[in-house]
Amino acid sequence: MYIDRTQYASRPSDGRIPQELAVYDRLEELNIPYIRVDHDHADTIEFCLEVEAVLGAKICKNLFLCNRQQTEFYLLMMPGDKPFKTKYLSAQLGCARLSFAGAEHMREFLQTVPGSVSALELLFDRENRVRLVIDRDLMQDEYISGHPGISTSTLRLRREDLLKYVDAAGHSPIYVNLPGPGQEA
Repeated sequence: MYIDRTQYASRPSDGRIPQELAVYDRLEELNIPYIRVDHDHADTIEFCLEVEAVLGAKICKNLFLCNRQQTEFYLLMMPGDKPFKTKYLSAQLGCARLSFAGAEHMREFLQTVPGSVSALELLFDRENRVRLVIDRDLMQDEYISGHPGISTSTLRLRREDLLKYVDAAGHSPIYVNLPGPGQEA
């Protein structure tokens, strides 16, 4: 797997998909600095760990979820090394039977595909169909990283700047406390 070991502090100049360019446009509009690392599609934990080493920050886990009726949608951000247990999240959100939302909903609401979703795509959710949910443990890190619309780049942003970004996209996070490995909530 290829990783460009250069840390870039600006938008790419080569041909990128419109969704990725829209993320860079919004970051520039909001005057939010970031560090970018380019790489092959990051589709395994092992590869993400290599990207983290180059980026100098952990990549958070981003899960696109929905209720059983597929009427409520959630983007969960949590530490990448923390296991996801739906029963704890469901209890805190007051909804039953959360599961992974389909790729068609991800495309419709966030204009991205599985493996590439992050809070950066919330700028496309103008009707606020997706609720942003953040595990409080993630807020302990100085930086939060995510893909800008596609998993061939990863951006590192300061925690406060990511929150500024999602706020500008009209999303207020819901904070939850999810158990770590071997813990009960």
